[in-house]
Amino acid sequence: MKRTFLPVLLFCCCAGVHAQSVVSLNPAGDVQEQADLNQAVGDAGGSAIDLIRLLEAHLEKYPDSKQRAAVEKTLAKAAMESNDNARIIRYGLIVLGNETPPDSNETMVVLDRVIRTLVENGNVEQAKRALPLAERYENDVAAMRAKMAPPPGHLTPGQWGEELDKAMARALALKAHATGDAGDPKTAAALGRKSWEAYPSGEGARETAYWLAKLDRTEEAIEFQADAFSLEDPRTTETDRAHDRKVLGELYSKLHGTEKGLGDAILEAYDRTAAIMAARHASLAAQDPNSTATQISDFTLPPVDKTAKPLVLSSLKGKTVVMDFWATWCAPCRAQQPLIEKVREHYRESPDVVFVPVDADDDPSLVAPFVKQQGWAVSGYLEAGLARQLVVSSIPTVLVLGPDQKIASRMIGFVPDRFEQMLTDRIEEARRK
Repeated sequence: MKRTFLPVLLFCCCAGVHAQSVVSLNPAGDVQEQADLNQAVGDAGGSAIDLIRLLEAHLEKYPDSKQRAAVEKTLAKAAMESNDNARIIRYGLIVLGNETPPDSNETMVVLDRVIRTLVENGNVEQAKRALPLAERYENDVAAMRAKMAPPPGHLTPGQWGEELDKAMARALALKAHATGDAGDPKTAAALGRKSWEAYPSGEGARETAYWLAKLDRTEEAIEFQADAFSLEDPRTTETDRAHDRKVLGELYSKLHGTEKGLGDAILEAYDRTAAIMAARHASLAAQDPNSTATQISDFTLPPVDKTAKPLVLSSLKGKTVVMDFWATWCAPCRAQQPLIEKVREHYRESPDVVFVPVDADDDPSLVAPFVKQQGWAVSGYLEAGLARQLVVSSIPTVLVLGPDQKIASRMIGFVPDRFEQMLTDRIEEARRK
């Protein structure tokens, strides 16, 4: 049996390398070094391979650079982007050694990738190097859950919990891989089961099946391999699925001498995994309805003023809705607010036009005091995952929804001299649809 390993990036992070990742830093070295660093980034032209070559040359020239840690972090990202395994390990370990866990989602991406690189060839010594990192991965995810911090990236609490479950499942699967390759298949099989229980995934099922098969527990291995084949996992590719089918046939034939009856086992696995995921989805929806929302009408927005009622967006169907996405740190939002109030006053006698201010701060505790300080008449609502769903990536953004609750207009940024007329025109266009 051969396991396939997916270069999964934790949460919503991206390991892509951009020139800004280096040149946006406050220069800590001398002027000449900063000029040389900017030149190196510019000469790379967006190529991860060239960036590695140029930044390594930069560190040779400036071995005592005060920006060494930042440059090494960029080198780790470039190595991941270019699939340079030797440098993934080299610079990844440096980054992980420089930062106390748990640091950030970005560091967790590096941790995940370094472990995967160490264990991908089944080398015993590499597996032993990976074990303490896998332990750190598991502990870091547990620490992030224990912090109970606001969800990052405008995830809902339920979505963030799901991401942490997936991260724990990945950490345990990697720990199982390293543990088994280091010579303890029994513990590896148990860790694989823990991964599956943390969050059912193709990776966790494959890992469990692999070590159960090594222990000659073939019947149990067949069940998990069938789960891997049947589970709807977006990270499972067609190549993975073909491999899962091959391994499943081999295991089944080993136990039964033929593949006859394998179809029934696959159907049972499909029903089993579908039921597991349906139960998770229902539980998540019950705890946090917004976490499973797929369209605007599914959302309920909590009020900034805790004495007010939540806003069920489906109740606004048939109306033209102006959604003003703002944040406490956004100066243009403050300048725009009086103009929105003028447009709101214009439609005061029009019950079919509704204005919904939506705050997009990462820390919701800042919002109520800010609104009170500003003296705004309408405090509005917290975005509760809506900004992510609607791909609101810039603040301020004003969306105008038609009566069918589809986006009729998206105004990004602030044009003070034309804002009122532009917004009024777009409201009228949406009303006529």
